[in-house]
Amino acid sequence: MEVLKENEEEEQREEEELKALKISDKQHDVERKLSVDQACTPNDVPDFDWSSIDTSQLPSSYKTNSPKEKKLLCIADNFLQQYAHLCPDREPLLLHPINECGVEKFVSTTVRPTLLPYTELFHWEGCASFVSDYLTMEPLKSPIAPPSSLYSPTTILKYQRGNCFDFSVLLCSMLIGAGYDAYCVNGYATHNLCTMDETLEVCPLLRKPQKRQVPKEREKSSKYRVKPPPDLQSKFELQQEAKKEAETEAAREKKEREEEEKARVSQQGPPYPESPGATAETQETEKPKRDPLHGLRVHAWVLVLSGKREVPETFFINPFTGNSHSTTDEQFLGIESVWNHRNYWVNMQDCWNGCKDLIFDLGDSIRWEFMLLETDKPHLLFLDVKEEEELFDRDMDNAEKEEDRRFDMPPSWVAPIQISPREFETRTPQGRKVILYKKAKLEKWAPYLNRNGLVQRLTVYADSHYTKVVEVREWFKNREDKLEMREVNKQTQLTTEHFHPGHLLGLKAHIYTSMEPETERTMEFYNEARVDGLQKRVENANEMTEYFVGRDDFLYFRHVEFGKRVKKIHIAGTRTDINPRPIVQIKECFHRNVEKPADEDVAERVFLTTEERINLTYHLNDKYITASKKNFLKGAESDRKGNEIIMTPEMCTTYQAGSSETDKKQLHLYKLLQKLTEEEKQLKHEVWESAAEVLEILKTREDEAADIKLTVSIYDKERNEERRQEYEAMDNLMEDDLLGQEGQDLDYLAPFLIQTGNIEKMSKGQALCIKDNCLTDFKHRLTHKANIIQAHLQKEVEELQKKDQWYQENQNELSTEDEADFLAYCSETMFRIRVLALRLKREKQMAPQKYLALEEKLRKDPRLNMYLSHP
Repeated sequence: MEVLKENEEEEQREEEELKALKISDKQHDVERKLSVDQACTPNDVPDFDWSSIDTSQLPSSYKTNSPKEKKLLCIADNFLQQYAHLCPDREPLLLHPINECGVEKFVSTTVRPTLLPYTELFHWEGCASFVSDYLTMEPLKSPIAPPSSLYSPTTILKYQRGNCFDFSVLLCSMLIGAGYDAYCVNGYATHNLCTMDETLEVCPLLRKPQKRQVPKEREKSSKYRVKPPPDLQSKFELQQEAKKEAETEAAREKKEREEEEKARVSQQGPPYPESPGATAETQETEKPKRDPLHGLRVHAWVLVLSGKREVPETFFINPFTGNSHSTTDEQFLGIESVWNHRNYWVNMQDCWNGCKDLIFDLGDSIRWEFMLLETDKPHLLFLDVKEEEELFDRDMDNAEKEEDRRFDMPPSWVAPIQISPREFETRTPQGRKVILYKKAKLEKWAPYLNRNGLVQRLTVYADSHYTKVVEVREWFKNREDKLEMREVNKQTQLTTEHFHPGHLLGLKAHIYTSMEPETERTMEFYNEARVDGLQKRVENANEMTEYFVGRDDFLYFRHVEFGKRVKKIHIAGTRTDINPRPIVQIKECFHRNVEKPADEDVAERVFLTTEERINLTYHLNDKYITASKKNFLKGAESDRKGNEIIMTPEMCTTYQAGSSETDKKQLHLYKLLQKLTEEEKQLKHEVWESAAEVLEILKTREDEAADIKLTVSIYDKERNEERRQEYEAMDNLMEDDLLGQEGQDLDYLAPFLIQTGNIEKMSKGQALCIKDNCLTDFKHRLTHKANIIQAHLQKEVEELQKKDQWYQENQNELSTEDEADFLAYCSETMFRIRVLALRLKREKQMAPQKYLALEEKLRKDPRLNMYLSHP
C-alpha cells in the first residue's frame, strides 16, 4: 500500500510540473498564478494595505512627469516593442511600473544615489546589513511575474516593508552613493531565495571562516638540491583508515537522527502507527523539496561589478539577507535585465546553466542590449574589418532610430533619502527581528530596548524542530560592565563571557561552570591595562596557573599547587574560608635575558614549600645539550640556642654544564639561598593576593549582574539626562547674557553725582564731564570683565595641556582607574572651556551695543538732559 501511495504522489507531482512548464496557454497562466499564490504566500508576514498610505504630502515629482520623463517613457515603449518583436519568447521587461501615486516612472529614475552620514554605511556590508534588518519582507503578488508597481525608496523607508525589488532599489541607491558600481537585477532564483526561507541554510555566525591557501613559491630547480626522503607510508592503509572514519561518522549521525526521531515521537507522537519510514521522513525534511516552478520564480537582487571601491571580483548581494554570493551560485537561475541610475541593459545571453556562464561586461553590445546610447560602459571594438563594415552599414540604416536613443537619463524623481540617527540605531521594525536558520534561531533587538543591553541572541538546537537547545550566544552593547558577548553551552553548562577594554579589573574573558570560588575557571585579562602584565589565569580547587606578558623580570609562567585546609573557618556573609589554602609548590618559568650569561640566567625555579627545597634550572647554553642546575635544601635559620646555622655543602647540590668541578664558594651559595628565601615569602604573598583578586572579581561580577547599568554617550542628548541638563544650563546662561541687565534699574550716575557734591544746578561742562566719566568707567568695567573671562579660559587651557602631557608621559604605567579619572577630568574641563569661550565671544559682541545703550540712556536722563539738550 505504501509503494502504491508513493507512486501516486510521484505521478501527481509530475503532472503538476508539466502543467507549470506550459507557457503558451493563457488559461493555464491564470490557473498557475492562483495555485502558486495559495502555496507560496508566507503566513508570518502581516498584511499591509498599500492603497491606504497618505500621498498628499509627497513632492510634485511623485505625482507628475517632466517633459524629459515623458520622452523617456516613449523611448522605453519603443524599445519594448522592438524587444517583443525580436524576442517573442522572452518575458516582458520591467521598464516603467507605477509608483505610489499611480504615475508611471522609469525604473532607472527610481534609483536615487545617496551617501548617508554614517560610517557603517560607507561599505557594502553595512549597507546590505542595514537594509535587510530595517525592512520587512513582503512576497510578490505573483511569484512568476515582476510587480506592476515600484514605490520610491523614501516611501519604503517610511513604512519599513517591501518586496525584493523595493529592497534592491534602496540598496542599490545606497551602494551607488557610497561609490560602488552597483545595479538592480531582475531575474530568477530558487524558492528558498525568493521566499527568504533560510531554514536549510547554516547561520552565518556559525560558519567557519575559509582559510585562504597562499600558493607556495616554486623552488628553483638545482641539481645540488637534496632530494626529499621517500614516503614509506602505505597509501592503502590511509585509505582504509579514512574509510573507517567515514563509516564511524555515518553511524554516529544515524544514531543522532534516531535519537532526534525518538525525542520527536515522544513529544508529538509518531506520524503513522509503527511506521518503518519515520526515520527516512525525518531525513527528507532537511532536504529541499522539489519546486514545480523551479526556474520561473522572479527575484530581484543587486549586482556589484569589480573595479570601483577596490572590488576585486564581481558578486551578487541578496537584499533579503544582506549576504554576498558568487556569480556562479546555483541559487541564481537567470537574469532578464539590469539597471542603474544611468541606463538599462537587457541580458542577451543564454541562461540554461543559470548565471554561471554569464559575462558581466555591460559594454559588450552583443551580450547586453542597452536602451540609451549615453552609457559610461565602453563598447567593445571588433577586430574583423568585414564585421566593422557591416556594423557601420547597419548603424547608418538605423540612424534615425539611434537619434531617438541618444538621450540623457533624467534626474531621479525621488526625494533625498534621509535616515535619522534614531531610525539608524533602531534598525529592526518594532525593535525586534527573528530569523530561523538550519537548527538555529537568530534574534535581534535595537540598542537600549532591553534593560540588560541585549542586542542579539543566537540559539543553536540539536534538531530541526527547535526543541532541544544546545548552545546560546548573546551579544550586548552599552553595558557599564563592558560585557560584549556571552556563550552558554547547555550540555556542559560552560559559560564564556567576553568583555570590551575598559573593565574595572582589566577583565577580557571569563570561562566558568559555576560562580562559586575555588572551582574550575579561566580568566583572561588585557595585560596592557595591568601593572603585573597578567594575561591569563587558570584556576581550580587544587591548582592555579598564571601567564604573563611583557614583564621586566622576563617571567611568563607561574604554576601553584595547593593543599587541603586543615581547619575551615567560615564567617557569615563571606564567600569562602577566611584562611588561605596552603601552598605546596610554586613553579615559575622565565624567558631568556640576553644581558646575562646562560649559566646565570634562571629558566625555571621550583619552590617546594612542604619539602623545604628550592630547585633552580638555568637556560641552556648554545654549546651544551644540558642546562646547569642548583638544588637547595633549606634548614632552620637558627638552632635552639639562637645561634645562626652555617651553611654546609649538603644543603646545596649543583651541576655546572661543561665542567666537572662543583662551586666551592659557600658564601655565594649562602647569599643566593637567603635571597631565594626572601623571594619565596614575597611570592607566597603574591599568590594569596591573586587568590583574593579572584574572589574580588567574582564578587564584582555578581554585583554587576544583579544591578545591570547601561552607559549613554555624552553626545546622546535624548538619553543622557545629566548632559541634557548641562546643555540647558549653558543655554540659559547664554540667554541671560543676551538679555543683559534689562530687568534691573541701575542708577549709573549715582557714584559720579556724589563726587560732585549732588549740586542742584550744574553747568553744561559739568554735565558733559559726568557723562564722559560714567561712560569711561563703564567701558573699563566691560574690558575688565572680558579680561577676567580670558584669564580663566587661558588657565583652563593650560591646565588641560599639562594634564595631557602628564598622561602621554605616564600612559603605560597608569591603571584603569587613573585613565577613567583622566577622561572624566578632560570631559569636565572641555565643558568649562566651551562655556568660557562662548561667554567671552558674547561679551566682545555685546560690549559696543551695551555702551551705546548706556550712552542713549544717559542722554535721556532728566538730571543731565536739561543741560545737554540746551546750549
